Amino acid sequence: MPEFHTPTPVVVDPTWSTSTLLARRAARDPHGTLIERSTGLGGTWTPVTAATFAAEVAAVAKGLVARGVQVGDTVAIMSRTRYEWSLVDFAIWAVGGVVVPVYETSSAEQVAWILSDAGVRLAVVETAAHAAVVHQDPSGLGGLRDVLVIDEGGIAELVRDGAGVPDEEIARRTALATGADLATIIYTSGTTGRPKGVELTHGNFVSLVLGGIDALGQICSVPGARTLLFMPLAHVFARFISVLCVASGAVIGHAPDTRNLIADLAAFRPSFVLAVPRVFEKVYNSAEQKAGSGARLKLFRWAAKVAITSSRAVDAPGATSLVLRAQQAVAGVLVHRKLRAVLGGNLQYAISGGAPLGERLGHFYRGIGLLVLEGYGLTETTAPTTVNPISPLKVGTVGRPFAGTWVRTDDDGQILVKGPHVFRGYHNNPEATADAFVDGWFRTGDIGAFDADGYLRITGRSKEIIVTAGGKNVAPAVLEDRFRGHPVVSQVVVVGDGRPFIGALVTLDAEMLPGWLASHGLPSMDAAAAAVHVGVIAAIERAAERANEAVSRAESIRKVRILTVDFTEANGYLTPSLKVKRGAVLRDFAAEIEALYVDERPPAGAEAKRLLTLKSGAR
Repeated sequence: MPEFHTPTPVVVDPTWSTSTLLARRAARDPHGTLIERSTGLGGTWTPVTAATFAAEVAAVAKGLVARGVQVGDTVAIMSRTRYEWSLVDFAIWAVGGVVVPVYETSSAEQVAWILSDAGVRLAVVETAAHAAVVHQDPSGLGGLRDVLVIDEGGIAELVRDGAGVPDEEIARRTALATGADLATIIYTSGTTGRPKGVELTHGNFVSLVLGGIDALGQICSVPGARTLLFMPLAHVFARFISVLCVASGAVIGHAPDTRNLIADLAAFRPSFVLAVPRVFEKVYNSAEQKAGSGARLKLFRWAAKVAITSSRAVDAPGATSLVLRAQQAVAGVLVHRKLRAVLGGNLQYAISGGAPLGERLGHFYRGIGLLVLEGYGLTETTAPTTVNPISPLKVGTVGRPFAGTWVRTDDDGQILVKGPHVFRGYHNNPEATADAFVDGWFRTGDIGAFDADGYLRITGRSKEIIVTAGGKNVAPAVLEDRFRGHPVVSQVVVVGDGRPFIGALVTLDAEMLPGWLASHGLPSMDAAAAAVHVGVIAAIERAAERANEAVSRAESIRKVRILTVDFTEANGYLTPSLKVKRGAVLRDFAAEIEALYVDERPPAGAEAKRLLTLKSGAR
């Protein structure tokens, strides 16, 4: 079993909790800015010092005590990423409570399950609509005593309620929590089955955060370090970064509406961000689309090629020539500088996780001056378990084991993890907990391989490996990630388990479609019409052929079926972290999948020699 470990010089005090990290920040730099709050007026941001934030946390914590929250009680937060999320998060910890994040897009059934399974006593929600969702399914209300609505003055109400609670009570409660105590129960997105509650301790966060400061200090601990959080704070990745910034000295901003993300980036000017690969794909595709056609489009594509070539040259000593440096300088002035300006003009680093980014995009962004550090982790590992270092960075990998972490792969290629950041178990589910561990190692369910230097490459999930009728094992992630690189492609699900060949279901990106059609001289049409249009079909065929370049002939996509409905959270085919619910897709689109394998002999001639026979389908 290949095994790698990254030691850490950090010694974690077992008495520390997440509240300790905030207290130390406030003591170290009380007048320094910890958070900047958007005023919503012309893109201005108001600074909140560490001392002020700590005082507001204490005031809200007093309100929680007044509302009857006891040590060990579970309190839910259901809200978009905003200042109040972080405020309530630390306030619950300050009183010895356990935070239960709920995605603000969750259905009534999902909310009811989480509140019931976690035994939630109090819920803090953002809007009246969220409160209505909480009350819609009574099965989750057994232990729920109260629901507070942020937009209806819920935070101010807590502060008023707690006015009579003495400071000493908050200090006493805060001191009770140690590293071994439960800090949060985060329910997995649930690509299959009911979400499981992942129990993370204060020690999980503290050890990972302190190790993160040691490993990522050049990003989060330098003067001027600042990040804009726009991923859901219900997601462990954003939550980890939030706590990391509190401990490291970085400044945090919150962006609740991703529709305003470009404007928020320009106004806040972060030095680093975290995002899922889909965000980086969207930025690239939007930039290409805005280039239009003709000379401007040719210029963009040339500049993108120069960026990728320049980045690849970094990994090949002696590959950088005078000509390439001159091209990079010209491309930087004409294109790359403008792209960096769109991202705020100050962005130097990005941390990508949740799915493979792909080498093309990794090299592109490094080539324009933005270093994307791809990492890998799960809710069960409190977020990162491997991450690329700034140097030497290996594009296309998810880096080396994080500080203090052990990672190995078993005989089947499954990734196993051990370390102080690994969760203690699934809430109320001892059977699932026992199944998740083998000899003290957490079984991730993901498949990967190390290179000689200990850099990990993710190749798929063990439960998603496709075995064709011919016995060929195919990891769909490689094909899907490549396929999604096309601007008009939204989602791809590769199929073929027990079938004679590999096929794929493809959905179209409705947001990108109008601009893409116009730039290719095609008439305006909706997704249903585009799915059967010969020009769109031809483009999808070429995208599939490019994806096939990454695999063998036996693993290549032979047929594609274009769907007229995209996969979204709203229709139940995407999780809040933008992962496809493969089981739901395979179930609900069984007829479309079956149609891929209908024996239709193509006409004789050149068409019979085509690699793909593309079919379109409607739902």
